[in-house]
Amino acid sequence: MSNSTPANRSSTERNRLTPADWEQAALELIAEKGISALAVEPLARRLGITKGSFYWHFPGKHELLERALERWENQDRYHLKLALGADLAPAERLSQFVWRTSRQTLTHRIYTALCAAPNDSRVGPVLKRVTSRRIQQLGAAFEELGLDAHAARQRANLVYSSYVGYLQLQAQGLVPDRDEPEFDSYVQHVIETLVDV
Repeated sequence: MSNSTPANRSSTERNRLTPADWEQAALELIAEKGISALAVEPLARRLGITKGSFYWHFPGKHELLERALERWENQDRYHLKLALGADLAPAERLSQFVWRTSRQTLTHRIYTALCAAPNDSRVGPVLKRVTSRRIQQLGAAFEELGLDAHAARQRANLVYSSYVGYLQLQAQGLVPDRDEPEFDSYVQHVIETLVDV
């Protein structure tokens, strides 16, 4: 006969999953189905655990969303620093930005989902900070290439608009995906058109 009781099982579940596990699962659910799909029960099913164990880590789904968004923003800050703060020439950093952002990764799917909820009081400020930070880094690289501050900001906005538009078109299957033969030539065309100064 097993010694597993409901109390023992919930203790085991609490020890097995960390808040970071719940945050990551929340981000994955947001990427797949949007902010409105975020709920404790589907997350618990996804993680193969009772929803009661969720409340050991978070008072409710709003707190989970805030922590998940904080996690995503911190990851984005780190990856942005790697991509645009690297010790490469500015033109190479900008080209790498276009190549990286053309690949449909989890962080891009999260960003697309968040863009659908800019008026949410928890999402809006995070979205604005992330977008502003990215555009600022792009603008700094264009200034290093010799553009004045105004022209650099305008070019950064244009490159970033292309990125956001690409994500939307990619979600609809209207631009080449990275597995398709036209993908490389498409991305190279974007770089030649928007990055080369």
